[in-house]
Amino acid sequence: MKTLKQIIDTKDIKELLTISPTQIINAYLMKTLKQIIDTKDIKELLTISPTQTVIEALLVMAEYKIGALLVTDKNKMVGIISERDYAREIILHKKSSKETLVKDIMTKKVLSLQPSDSFEKGLEVMSEKKIRHIPVLKGNEIVGMVSQGDLVKEMISHQKDLIIQLESFIQN
Repeated sequence: MKTLKQIIDTKDIKELLTISPTQIINAYLMKTLKQIIDTKDIKELLTISPTQTVIEALLVMAEYKIGALLVTDKNKMVGIISERDYAREIILHKKSSKETLVKDIMTKKVLSLQPSDSFEKGLEVMSEKKIRHIPVLKGNEIVGMVSQGDLVKEMISHQKDLIIQLESFIQN
């Protein structure tokens, strides 16, 4: 089965007539997660070791004004720690963030997406699973991480572009 871009590129008129203008516009305007990661203000991949303390993770999150960090061991992702983990595991259980290790409260079963996935797929997965941050992996290689905020910002931009394209299509 041909992808939408392949159909458009081959200019097969019969196939093109079966595609709505919105589908054509979306195929060319919808950014991938990799494209979104490449435009983020923070270029470095922020991670923390499972053997570091929770307070160290919180300090990094506070410095960069982010809500989660990937937990890596020897460049391999082993989990994710978020502000939610801190609230649920440290505050509610009256533990010490200075004494508790990241590995003791991190989320170990981490969902991930691929760099070629669209921001729309990212939003769908995050909404369905009720998560705010998701790593993007190519195989076992960490490409980056996106937040719901990153994807909502892209959705707004995408919708503005789509409106402009549709208005142009209607006027012509």
